[in-house]
Amino acid sequence: QVQLVESGGGLVQAGGSLRLSCAVSGTIVSPYIMGWFRQAPGKEREFVAAISRSGDVTNYGTSVKGRCTISRDNAKNTVNLRMNSLTPEDTGIYYCVGSDYLRPSRDQYNSWGQGTQVTVSS
Repeated sequence: QVQLVESGGGLVQAGGSLRLSCAVSGTIVSPYIMGWFRQAPGKEREFVAAISRSGDVTNYGTSVKGRCTISRDNAKNTVNLRMNSLTPEDTGIYYCVGSDYLRPSRDQYNSWGQGTQVTVSS
């Protein structure tokens, strides 16, 4: 069973940047699509970013596009997310996700981490 463990969350000042990491275990080959969702207090989970196994296809959510970079290292079974120009609206729990679908819909991410809290102070 695929296990995803996030790290790197914490308190960040507005305008700063963050780097989140996700360690994949429990599988020889990590899921085809790896990505990140986030959930702010009182809001639905929101798609942040996704990357294909080869790394040549990436996709970003509207609210983070242009200031977010997702990458993965298949040899180390890790997925990273870097986000710049943070605002308080980026506050939330960030979840690492995985899917074996080629173009997964929101409901087709079948592997989820426990999440890591990111708080952006103004």
